Amino acid sequence: MSSSHRRTALITGAARRLGREIALGLARDGWDIAVHYNASEHDAQSTVSEIIALGRQAIALKCNLASEAEAKLLVPRAVDRLGGLGCVVNSASLFDYDDAGSFGLERLDAHMHCNLAAPILLARALHDATPEGEQGVVINLLDQKLFNLNPDFLSYTLSKAALHTATAMLATSLAPKLRVVGLAPGLTLVSGDQTDQGFANAHRQTVLGKSSTPEDIVRAACYLADARGVTGTTLLVDGGQHLVPMNRDVMFVAT
Repeated sequence: MSSSHRRTALITGAARRLGREIALGLARDGWDIAVHYNASEHDAQSTVSEIIALGRQAIALKCNLASEAEAKLLVPRAVDRLGGLGCVVNSASLFDYDDAGSFGLERLDAHMHCNLAAPILLARALHDATPEGEQGVVINLLDQKLFNLNPDFLSYTLSKAALHTATAMLATSLAPKLRVVGLAPGLTLVSGDQTDQGFANAHRQTVLGKSSTPEDIVRAACYLADARGVTGTTLLVDGGQHLVPMNRDVMFVAT
């Protein structure tokens, strides 16, 4: 496998939050980065500037992942600009609240388009762009919720559960050109209306006394990107949060 192909990565949702941290972490680990964004152009350009300051190549690519036509073109655009692509990290995610009482098809469709269909389209595109004899990797960001179910965020959870299943299916259908793996964080960053104190309390609701930090997730992503013998499985990085049963989402339990 040529190093120029392997050390180039597309990170979706890399303008902000965890996607940005993963993009910077992979850059520090020697990867050139395509920073995907939808609406956060200023933040995306800031991420690009930080990566370039680390001595790596970086570009920003705008794409609405809810559009099949746009999603299909994202990997070819990255390949064209970076000269190849060896990794896709599906970090962008829709995370809107609903439950059984507020469930509706429009919200479910929106989650499925962004959180399931787009990652599948990007994986297929990476497979098509990977030369014979080389191997790429897709890392799908999942959620510890899948292993510790509660009724909150119903459509989001269903979309991530489907992506978890797709991870194993794609690992089979796209091999040997691609490895496809899952990475399931715990509560890592303040979400929604959560207060800093509420986040701190929720972050402690694990068997290790703390959930995942951005650094934990970055280190796991760097490992998976280079773990040549790992495919079709999901790595939970959550401080054991999935081992603590809860009847509500953790962000509501410990406010």
